[in-house]
Amino acid sequence: MVTNAQKANGAGNIPLGIPTQDQELAVRARLTQALQMSLDPSEIISLFFHQIQPLVQMSGVLFKSATTKDDARVGRESLHHCDYRLTTDEGYLGEVIFSRSKRFSEDELARIEQLLSLLVYPLRNAVRYQTAMRLALLDPLTLVGNRAALNNSLKRELQLANRQHQQLSLLMIDVDYFKKINDDYGHHRGDLILCDIAKNIQSVCRSTDSIFRYGGEEFVVILSNTNSLGAEIIAERIRQQIANTQIFHNGIGINTTVSIGISTHNGENNEEMESLFERADRALYRAKQSGRNRTINSTVMPLFHQ
Repeated sequence: MVTNAQKANGAGNIPLGIPTQDQELAVRARLTQALQMSLDPSEIISLFFHQIQPLVQMSGVLFKSATTKDDARVGRESLHHCDYRLTTDEGYLGEVIFSRSKRFSEDELARIEQLLSLLVYPLRNAVRYQTAMRLALLDPLTLVGNRAALNNSLKRELQLANRQHQQLSLLMIDVDYFKKINDDYGHHRGDLILCDIAKNIQSVCRSTDSIFRYGGEEFVVILSNTNSLGAEIIAERIRQQIANTQIFHNGIGINTTVSIGISTHNGENNEEMESLFERADRALYRAKQSGRNRTINSTVMPLFHQ
């Protein structure tokens, strides 16, 4: 359903060529078929934009999804535009905006609204699919990436590091004495602490870093294009941020700490994912054995400890 159409440009120029009924039917048939070929919202918008050009010429289309921050844009924005809110029986889907340098006529606006009826449900299916895929790669508790997302991302980052001869670092982060936290305060409080730790890691990391829950009380951070020293600096910031954060339970402050192991791939020897993990895990084990609440690099002695 198309609702709340905003015709920001008024009604003006009559189109140079008015399509015949046969031409319009042919375009609608091709459009219907094309929109069934993809479950990518950006591709759906692109297909729609190119297929309707014989009926309504325009310079650009923008789709603003109601459920994600990923806008789908094709072409370029121009002076005149018409905006439509798209809704289905499941609720508000998003807003689609058409633009071009000349005003749309009333006949063109009516034609756009008819064509939008062909777009709504393929676009809804694509958004629904992408949302499901995104949720399948999130840890439901902490809302960072899950183990499947970690495997996919690390494989891709290693390939990129090897191709571009860049360094890549991995942090393995484990919450200290987490079993005691669960025993003393209960599993619900333990879950809240894991969520808080995930937020603290995100607050310290850069936008290019990727954060995952590896399992239980363990997290992994992928630091792309980051050498060993840079990884140590970020790891220590994470350790300090968590150590300095206090969570309150029934008026009692709970302090948590983490131990962190670091491994760095130099981008030259095609190291396997398992080897990078193993080196970070050995460093994490040394951090635990050395007293916890510390950062240890797999290639050097600990630079930061407390």
